[in-house]
Amino acid sequence: MKKIGAEILVSCLKEQNVDTVFGYPGGAVLDIYDALYRDGTIRHVTTSHEQGAAHAADGYARATGRVGVVIATSGPGATNLVTGIATAFMDSVPLVAVTGNVGISFLGRDSFQEIDITGITMPITKHNFIVKDVKELADTMRRAFAIANSGRKGPVLVDILKNVQIAETDYEPVAPVCPTRKPLPVEALLPAAELLQKSERPLLLVGGGAISSGAETEVLALAEKLQAPVVCTLMGLGAFPASHPLFGGMIGMHGSETAAKLTLQSDCIFALGSRFSDRVALNRDQFSSGKTMIQIDIDDAEIGKNVRVEYSVLGDIKEALKTLLPLLSSVGEREFARSVPLLRASERERTLPPELSRKILATAAKLAGDAVVVTDVGQHQMWTAQCYPFDRPRQLCTSGGLGTMGFGLGAAIGATIGTGKHALLVTGDGSFNMNLNELSTAVTQNLPITILLMNNRALGMVRQWQKVFYERRFSQTDVRKQTDYVLFAQSFGAKGLRIEREEDIVPVLEEAFSVSSPVLVDCRISEDENVLPMIKPGQTYDKIIIDREEIK
Repeated sequence: MKKIGAEILVSCLKEQNVDTVFGYPGGAVLDIYDALYRDGTIRHVTTSHEQGAAHAADGYARATGRVGVVIATSGPGATNLVTGIATAFMDSVPLVAVTGNVGISFLGRDSFQEIDITGITMPITKHNFIVKDVKELADTMRRAFAIANSGRKGPVLVDILKNVQIAETDYEPVAPVCPTRKPLPVEALLPAAELLQKSERPLLLVGGGAISSGAETEVLALAEKLQAPVVCTLMGLGAFPASHPLFGGMIGMHGSETAAKLTLQSDCIFALGSRFSDRVALNRDQFSSGKTMIQIDIDDAEIGKNVRVEYSVLGDIKEALKTLLPLLSSVGEREFARSVPLLRASERERTLPPELSRKILATAAKLAGDAVVVTDVGQHQMWTAQCYPFDRPRQLCTSGGLGTMGFGLGAAIGATIGTGKHALLVTGDGSFNMNLNELSTAVTQNLPITILLMNNRALGMVRQWQKVFYERRFSQTDVRKQTDYVLFAQSFGAKGLRIEREEDIVPVLEEAFSVSSPVLVDCRISEDENVLPMIKPGQTYDKIIIDREEIK
């Protein structure tokens, strides 16, 4: 059958079972929007800004495991996607970004709203395309989805010229190509099995790759078979249940004291989908010193990139563990495994009474049920990672690699739309101010999003670093914005509430979670609440700071 390019695009989205797209219309995509309107089967969520649309598509993908889709016009519309695309790229999130561009006769002439978006995004996409011929459009869209959702997942951009959107050609529907998992041969896992079996104190270090692979069942089976403690990176939280007695907490610069001790005491670290970033392997040389290091990753560029490894396996984590598990013999309870609950109990005893932020999060965790938890970036992000009991994968959506302030509200919109669940957004006043315009989107869509705004009138994490490393020279971090966030929320049509003292927490949060539309809770906390534990960059895990007095 004959269709114009814009119709072919919509048909290809339907081929890929896309039910929702996020975006913002403009001149170079008018034909695409007209095709979406005439088709009427795909939900389109119009955000306040293209960056918010990119983060929404990202949140949709993180929370559901499906490919997120965002559409933007040419020029500034396309460039406004860049931060969102880079955020997805750093965290291996499957995303397809569709942009319009000027017609082929205007290309390269500095035409109105013309930009070389494929050139701009080349370093931050798995692949990108510019479509100049309508006959190539359908196959290009199919390739874009296949690339985004296979191997190490990530964003793909498709730039469609104006003439392609209105040109006509034959179109025949094609069934979507499901990503295939390549089983790993026994021989590839035998050395890892031998190393793990003879280890006396093995430690599983679980990263975001385990969630992307859907390997949570195999990770649990492996930990229990080996009686090996488990620590998770920020991106790996939820891949192993926080309630399990073998869980040692988050590893890294602001990880738990238990995770730090387990890392020091282990004789073998088995990394599953973790790239050993500088926030995990703070001192790369000493991190692996005296230990056997084993790494499984689907991306060969990550193998041994940041730390020395004795043995590596290239492949899908779920498939690798399926092969590995039968090669291992069950181990009786190890002293190393028995130490985990003891270390956690000791850590709780030695921890000073929680400050207001942690008390708020503890109560929210009890009231939020099965909500998807989304964070922005900063102190509130680390408090959430430390305190919240993530027991299932995709329960947490957060920007780990790029650390994008302003990610949260857009991502919460995408996450709640994708899952149909309540979204709990934990943010700070610094991050929230970057994309607060998306509150109007949440209200317009009447979405069940509860926002905990940790309002310390400062850029808290940067301020904490200035406290520790710059002798309390708080340059431009005590921002003292005069915004009344309760009135702000009300002006946008959301419910606004405030917590100022401990006795406010329960009644205010009970009211907040009883509402199935956007609610903003202005949590007035001290600017001197810190993120502890903390390990300074370049230090080793025995240099962990847990005493508030030490960084005052």
